[in-house]
Amino acid sequence: MMSPTVASESSSTRICGPAYTVKIVFASDTSAPTLTTHFVDTVPAGSVVVINAPHQAKNAVWGGLMTAGAQARKAVGAVVSGKCRDLSDLRGANFPVFARSHSTLGLSPFTRASAVNVPIVIETLPGRDDENRGSDSSSYVFPPIHIKPGDWIVGDEDGVVCVPAEMKERVVEQATKDREVDARCLEDIKAGKGLQASFNKHRGTKN
Repeated sequence: MMSPTVASESSSTRICGPAYTVKIVFASDTSAPTLTTHFVDTVPAGSVVVINAPHQAKNAVWGGLMTAGAQARKAVGAVVSGKCRDLSDLRGANFPVFARSHSTLGLSPFTRASAVNVPIVIETLPGRDDENRGSDSSSYVFPPIHIKPGDWIVGDEDGVVCVPAEMKERVVEQATKDREVDARCLEDIKAGKGLQASFNKHRGTKN
C-alpha cells in the first residue's frame, strides 16, 4: 500500500483491523457533501481509521484530540494518506498512527471531511515515489490503492498494506506458509548454508 512515517513512539508499533474510511477535501470544495458531525464520533470499535486527504494539502488532518476520541471509541489505530500533528501526544497515547508527514496546521480552515465509510483511492504521490516508477516514467509499478470499508489494514514499522476483505483468508493462509518457509531458510543460513542454496531448497527460487 505505502510506507508512511510511523508517528507512534515504538518501533514495534503494529496495526491490524478493518478499515473505516474517511475522505478529506479542501474546504473550498463546495460540491462535496458536508458531514453533520465530526468523523471521529462515528468510528466503530475495533476499526482502523483510514484517511485520504489531498496530497497538495499543507495542513494536518489528524492530531492529538482525534487520537483521544478514536481511543475512547476503541478504534485500534489510524492510517493517514496526508499529514498529522501533535506528535508528542501521539507518541504518548499508545495508539498506532501512520502518516505520510506532519504539519503544525490543523484540519480547519484548510480542509474538511466530506464522507465516511465510502470507497477511497490513495494515489501514488508525484515527485515522492519516483523509485516506484517503471522504465517508462509515465507509469508506476504500484498503481493507486483502492480501499473499501471493511478491507483489512495491516501495518508495522516497514509500512502498511490493505487486504481486500474477500481475500483475507487466502492472504492469511499464504502469509503463514511464506513465514514458515522463511523460518526454514533462516535456520539453514544460521547453520552456515548459503542463501542461494537455502532459497533453492525451501523457496524453489533464486532470491
